[in-house]
Amino acid sequence: MAEGVGAVSGVGRRSALVGYLRVVGAIVSKDIAAELRSRELLGSMLIFSLLVILIFNFALELDLRTRQTVTAGVLWVTFAFAGTLGLNRSMAIEKDRGCLDGLLLAPVDRSALYFGKVFSNLLFMLIVEAIILPLYSLLYNVNLLHPGLIGVVLLGSIGYVVIGTLLSAMAIQARTRDILLPILLFPVVLPVLVAAVKATTGILEGLPFEEYQAWLSLLIAYDGIFLGVAIVLFDYVVEE
Repeated sequence: MAEGVGAVSGVGRRSALVGYLRVVGAIVSKDIAAELRSRELLGSMLIFSLLVILIFNFALELDLRTRQTVTAGVLWVTFAFAGTLGLNRSMAIEKDRGCLDGLLLAPVDRSALYFGKVFSNLLFMLIVEAIILPLYSLLYNVNLLHPGLIGVVLLGSIGYVVIGTLLSAMAIQARTRDILLPILLFPVVLPVLVAAVKATTGILEGLPFEEYQAWLSLLIAYDGIFLGVAIVLFDYVVEE
């Protein structure tokens, strides 16, 4: 009898997990389909990123060694500004089209809505970064196609999007949402950006792993902390 109850319980948990993942996948698919039709979000992020690295390219008329030392900072400034633009537009589109109210009325776990937006925002940010990295390498004559650097970019992007999605859901309710999001986001996400810059610098300068291991550990820790905080607070944020 107990075995039968346990089997039914296991099937119920698997069914709930499958349903949860379907909701997350549906939100990601919706965002991808909407972007394929409008090309509004990726286009604005990519153009902004290209303008930033071009401005830095002409402004920093420096020797090769000096350019290598500023690469990490320029990269993460570009990623941070483009990511903020993408987060703002992603939630603004949901609000302006009335999709956000429909999602909140759906009988699904709110955390599934959060993860769906996180995955779609992360996907768009990674696409932009995948285009920017080789272009930056070409303009600055710096090899950025390093497995360790790709890992740091992924970890930094995850931390940025995890907390950025939560704060963009909060800022979207305000009339000054375009200004409010950077004001809320940058102070909170500063540890992620600092750790990402330090780890990126260590990799590009060829330092031993022990030299930047602490920054990498800090980046991973903040990603986990921000994810836990965002999951707990998202339901309260969207209810407001």
